[in-house]
Amino acid sequence: MESVVKFQRGGLLMQSLITNKKIIEDIKEVIVSSRQKVAYEVNNTMLLAYWNVGKIIVENEQNGNIKAEYGKQVMKELSKELRKILGSGFSVSNLQYMRRFYLTYKKQQTLSVKLSWSHYCELLSIENEDERNFYEKECINSKWSVRELKRQIDTSLFERLLLSEGKNNKEKVYALSKEGQTLTTPEDILKEPYVFEFLDIKEPKPILEKYLEKKLIKHMEEFLLELGKGFMFVGTQQRITLGNTHYYVDMVFYNKILKCYVLIDLKIGKMKPEYAGQMNMYLNYYDSEINDEYDNKPIGIILCKGKKEIDMEYALGGLSNNIFASTYTYYIPNKEQLISEVEKVLT
Repeated sequence: MESVVKFQRGGLLMQSLITNKKIIEDIKEVIVSSRQKVAYEVNNTMLLAYWNVGKIIVENEQNGNIKAEYGKQVMKELSKELRKILGSGFSVSNLQYMRRFYLTYKKQQTLSVKLSWSHYCELLSIENEDERNFYEKECINSKWSVRELKRQIDTSLFERLLLSEGKNNKEKVYALSKEGQTLTTPEDILKEPYVFEFLDIKEPKPILEKYLEKKLIKHMEEFLLELGKGFMFVGTQQRITLGNTHYYVDMVFYNKILKCYVLIDLKIGKMKPEYAGQMNMYLNYYDSEINDEYDNKPIGIILCKGKKEIDMEYALGGLSNNIFASTYTYYIPNKEQLISEVEKVLT
């Protein structure tokens, strides 16, 4: 009888704990949601305030007709007086940002409360409207922090996506500008080149592929940001056994948007045709042995230090699997050079 009572008490205690846990989760959800709403409201109010400050400055410049030197002097006086009355936050540079904010986003309704003032300050540094629209859309869709946005701008993500297919066109520029990066085909996940500046590897220093792999694992958060949206890390050195022979895939990811495995092979030298054959074998194995009924065909990316387009045409041509070769660099690429390459294709 005593054991039955203890059992009942234990059951009641367990039920009480479950109930309390649910109450805590419900309260947490209410508080977190309320805080987010408050943050959105504060952010929206500040954005509108800065937009209106910019509007006042522009309108008092007679829509920008005031001479540049006189305009600079006016800004200095405004900054001096506003800081006396309102405190910090009204430096000359900040007032110039507010002015540019209004001139860039003259339609107030185009502003997004999902972006902070710091986000917009980074976006305002971009002169090209298509490029700026792309980063704005991607920042909202991917929920980039200010640091992540700055990194993507500094590494010229827009230009690298345009160069990824090797056959750019004005339609792709328009699509990136209006929609951001959309993943519908295997080609959409590619970049050219991939940028690994976060590894802090000095170019002349010779390294092994294992060392490069370890560095990427150590900086997985940055690597996932560089790979793009939808990527989830599965593992490294994933074994494939065929007969009595073992093979190892350097890095395996899963893209939840394309619903497929993405196999990455790291090479410290230039692309060779035999790499494509090896990757083709890996993909056949994953398609046959690893994929379930809901998975799409896997994608293989060979990351190398260099490649020749003619070699690629023969090495990758005729293969039924999704195999791609892209280069990588340890340094932030020269933006002017990337823009020049894009313009060559678009003209």
